[in-house]
Amino acid sequence: MSAAIENLKYLRCTVKAQERIGNGIMQARSIMKISYKPLRIYIKNQKGVEVLWVAGQNAGDAWVYPASFPYVTLSLDPNGKLMRGNQHHTALQAGFGTISDLLRTTGLRQDNSFSRSFRYTGDTVLLGRPAYVLRSVYPQFHYVNYRAGKNETISTVAERFGCGEYRIFERNSLTIGEKIPEGKVLQVPNAYGRRTTVCIDPKTYLPIMVQVDDDKGLYEKFEFLDVIANQPIPTQEFTRDYNGYKL
Repeated sequence: MSAAIENLKYLRCTVKAQERIGNGIMQARSIMKISYKPLRIYIKNQKGVEVLWVAGQNAGDAWVYPASFPYVTLSLDPNGKLMRGNQHHTALQAGFGTISDLLRTTGLRQDNSFSRSFRYTGDTVLLGRPAYVLRSVYPQFHYVNYRAGKNETISTVAERFGCGEYRIFERNSLTIGEKIPEGKVLQVPNAYGRRTTVCIDPKTYLPIMVQVDDDKGLYEKFEFLDVIANQPIPTQEFTRDYNGYKL
């Protein structure tokens, strides 16, 4: 699966997302077009919000059509508060990047036991398609105290623990992009989830579904529909004036 994700050159898909935000579950359905190397991303959700990000353009910002007042295209930092408000992940993680990270082990991680806990548990049929099932059961999931070092950011802490950024700033009432004072004690998850299931297409080895549960229950679930991999996408589909876009 990791190799299939890394070898992607183009990707079209529809993503159904469920993410726990506060005490509720936010749901979204988005179409995505992604061209890799260089990275180009186009996303449109069910509300008509459009996002376009192209490497090397617009000073690193994304073009965003909000589909609401003021009905003009904005330039926003994809890692900033306005674009991350009610989402676990950034637009730059569109596609399968987050799933690949679940299985990744790096020298920066304090503990790689979560990534190594995944096991093949059999086959199933999901969304009308056969699928291999990978599952991680990680009962030792819990929050730990971590004292921030010099020049620490939410991103570096998330990489250290492999837990993702969202629960760090949510649990510690931090603002996205906020610098963490040296010595500040944070509550940080020691892994990404307590129970994680990944279903994989046996033909493409790309994910069909990923579901993550933690100490509170469902944390997030993503379903990937209408996946078209490595079919070239014309460059003009990653321009603001492409036919049908409101950007």
